[in-house]
Amino acid sequence: MGGRPHVRPPEDGAELTGADLARVDWWGAELEGVTFTRCRFDDADLTELVTRRCVFDSCVLTGVRMSGSRHRGSAFLSCRFDRARLIDVVWDGCKLTGSHFPGATLRPLTSTDSDWSWTSLRGVDLSGSDLSGQRFREADLTDADLRESDLTGADLDRARTQGVRLRGTDLRGAATEAWAWRGLDLTGVRIDLAQAVQVAAAHGALVEG
Repeated sequence: MGGRPHVRPPEDGAELTGADLARVDWWGAELEGVTFTRCRFDDADLTELVTRRCVFDSCVLTGVRMSGSRHRGSAFLSCRFDRARLIDVVWDGCKLTGSHFPGATLRPLTSTDSDWSWTSLRGVDLSGSDLSGQRFREADLTDADLRESDLTGADLDRARTQGVRLRGTDLRGAATEAWAWRGLDLTGVRIDLAQAVQVAAAHGALVEG
C-alpha cells in the first residue's frame, strides 16, 4: 500500500487522539508541542523528523522509518516500535518510559539525559553505544547486546539482565545493586569496587572490610 502524502503534519501545539496516521510521509517535518494519544503510525515515513517537547502517548509505530530524526524534550510513553528503523536517531532529554522495541534497529544512536525506564529492549542490539548516565530502571534487557557499550553512571537498578551480552562493557558507577550477577559473562567488563563486592557476594564470597 502506498504512502499518504496528503495527510499533512499538525500545527504546533495540536492535540490528536486516536488518529490513523499509518503510512504518512512526514519526511523532514518539524513538530513542536504536539500531543498524540493512541495514534497509529504504522509504516509511516518519519525520516529526519524533528520534534520539540512533543508527546506520543500509547501510540503504535510499527514498521515506522525514523532514521536521522531528532527529538528534544519529547516523550514516547508506552509506545510500540515493532520493527522500527531508528538509525542515527538523536534522543536529547527524552522519556521513552514503558515503550517496547521488538525487532527494532536502534543503533547507532545518540542519547543524552534520557529516560529508558520500564522499556522492553529484549534482544535489541545496542553494542558500542554511549549510554552513560542514562536511566534504564527496571528495563527489560533480556538477551540485549550491550557489548563494548559505555554505561558509566547509568541507572540500571532492577533491570532484567538474563542473557544480556556485556563483553567489554564499562559499568563503572552504574546503579546495579539489584542485579543477578550469577550467570552473567563478565569477560572484559569494567566494574568499580562496589560492584566487585556485589559480584563476589553473588557468588557466595564473604566480603570483609
